[in-house]
Amino acid sequence: MNDPLLSPEEIALQMKQMAERLQAMGRRDLLLRALGVPLLEELRLEAAKSRLQPLLITRDYRFFVGQREVELQPVHKAVYMLFLAHPEGIEFKRLADYRKELVGLYMKTARWMDKQKIEESVDHLVNPLDNAINEKCSRIKKVFLDIMDEYMASYYIISGHTQKHFAGSTRIWYERLKVITLPRELVVWE
Repeated sequence: MNDPLLSPEEIALQMKQMAERLQAMGRRDLLLRALGVPLLEELRLEAAKSRLQPLLITRDYRFFVGQREVELQPVHKAVYMLFLAHPEGIEFKRLADYRKELVGLYMKTARWMDKQKIEESVDHLVNPLDNAINEKCSRIKKVFLDIMDEYMASYYIISGHTQKHFAGSTRIWYERLKVITLPRELVVWE
């Protein structure tokens, strides 16, 4: 396998043959260990790219996937655009850090609304003791599921991603990020 004379195509063929042998032996566990979960996630995304359609956001903040409009209320659009702007993810409990940005986005998507009403609504969204952000994310998810299958929708919705962190040898903590996994090159701003 380490033969420097092998082309990438020949290496890929050998990998395919070895993967088939492990599967035939019923040892998918070893195959998974050899690839590793991060690489597997990258490969899953690469495989999906050919099927994913661009998300078009028009000047007047209408959202389209292919020819289908993703019909969201202004508050949902603001929340969605906030998460699009942060591909690294955001923890719900830290949403207050994004309050000003969220107000700005909401004001763009709901130009006819009173600024005070917008700010009150955003205060509910960023309050970690309020369930408003979960309700908005659930609504966004439902709208995407109404226009595509669950597998495809999983790239467009705001979903959970947990990162494990170690501080020293005794302290472990988890960062529960919410992200949109859609590759950003598929997001088209008109």
